[in-house]
Amino acid sequence: MRQDTKRRLIARLIFSGGLLLLLFGSAFLLGSLADISRASVLVAFLFIIIGFGSAFLAIKLNKRSLYLFFAAFFMLVGFFLFLGSLNILPIVLSQWWPVISIFTGLALIPSGWHRHGTLKPRYVVSAVAFIVLGIFLLIFSLDVVTFSFKQFMLNWWPLLIALAGLVLVLISLSTRNKSEDAGR
Repeated sequence: MRQDTKRRLIARLIFSGGLLLLLFGSAFLLGSLADISRASVLVAFLFIIIGFGSAFLAIKLNKRSLYLFFAAFFMLVGFFLFLGSLNILPIVLSQWWPVISIFTGLALIPSGWHRHGTLKPRYVVSAVAFIVLGIFLLIFSLDVVTFSFKQFMLNWWPLLIALAGLVLVLISLSTRNKSEDAGR
């Protein structure tokens, strides 16, 4: 019993030390930036800190998968904004907004894994759908293709209906196989 209390104390000290280092490092980084907007770096670090707070809540509370989703999402957004504030990525929100959909899909994967201990089709299909949708919209947002989104929709709308049907069939097949296995 005493060793369990000792482990908890050590875990809390490590977490507190990591949080302090994160805050001090952030403060020193803000002080050392010359040509970079300190406000944009501060916003990026606020997203990262919210992500770490959500991760802490995921560990402490029963609704872990929801907080794990928020932790992954806010950390991804924070790191993305941080790369933009350092001018590593030329971020213009009017062009890069589909990345939010990609981050949503990426955050669904660890959330679903944690909740069920394995990759479930409903999480994987949703995650892949968000990621594909984000990439698809990002292609048009960054003007990678020569035609407009409107032209694409006018010509290829039946493909979207067929893809939606394919997704529904895959979900149906995966749930049917599991229910048949459980009946045996």
